[in-house]
Amino acid sequence: MSDLLLQGKVCLVTGASRGIGAAIARAAAAAGAVVVINYRSSRHLAESLAEELRDLGHEAGTVQADVGSPADVERLFTTIEHEWGPVSLLVNNAGVSLRELVTHTSDEQWDQVINTNLKGPFLCCRRALPHMIRSRWGRIINIASVWGMRGASCESVYAASKGGLILFTKSLAQEVGPSGITVNALAPGPIGTDMLAGELTAQERQDLAADIPLGRLGCPEDVAKMAVFLLSEGGNYINGQVIPVDGGWTA
Repeated sequence: MSDLLLQGKVCLVTGASRGIGAAIARAAAAAGAVVVINYRSSRHLAESLAEELRDLGHEAGTVQADVGSPADVERLFTTIEHEWGPVSLLVNNAGVSLRELVTHTSDEQWDQVINTNLKGPFLCCRRALPHMIRSRWGRIINIASVWGMRGASCESVYAASKGGLILFTKSLAQEVGPSGITVNALAPGPIGTDMLAGELTAQERQDLAADIPLGRLGCPEDVAKMAVFLLSEGGNYINGQVIPVDGGWTA
C-alpha cells in the first residue's frame, strides 16, 4: 500500500508556520499532498518550512492572509487556485489563545479570538465548499481544543470560540455529508507548543503532565498523525466527530 495517501491533492493548512499547523503541513506533504502554508505575520517561519518541504521533494508554497478577514480569505483561495488548483483538503488550524478573567477582557480581545478561531474557519469553509460540492469529495478538519469541550477558568473566551467551532463542525458535517464531504474536529489537550509555553510556567506544565494518563504532554506530531488519517481514504466514514488527542486526559 502506498504511503502517499494524499497524492496530488491540494491541502491548505491555516496558521501553519509553527506548532501543530507546521506538523500537519509536514505530515500532509509526506503523504503526497500539495501543501499550502498559510500564515498571518510569521513570514520567515512559513517560508522556511516551505523550503524545508521542497528540499525533501514535496510541493509546497506559502500564502499570507488573515483568516478572520473575508477579503484576505478570498485572496488566499484565489491565489491557491491560480498557483496549485482548488483546495480539496482544508485544515482550519489558525488560532489565538487568551488566558484572562472575563472582567478584564476587552472588546478587542474578544473580537480577536472569535474572529480568528471561529469566524476564520467559517470563512474558509464557505470559500472551499463550492468546489468540494461540485467534486462530491472533500475533507475538512477543524482544530478545536479540549477547552471547547470542558471549559476552563480564565479561558472563557477561548473556550467559547472552540466550543462554537465544535458545534459548527457537527452541524456542517450533517449539511455537506450528502455531497461526499467529511467534516471533523480534533480537540488537542495540552500540547507542547509555544502557545502553551506562553500560558503556563514550567512547573504548571510539569503538574499538568502528571495529570495525564500517558504521563506526558502531547507533541504536535501526535495531532498531525490523526489529521492525515482523517484527510485520507482511511477516514472516509468518520464524519461529524470531535476526537480528543490528549493522552486520555478527558477520558
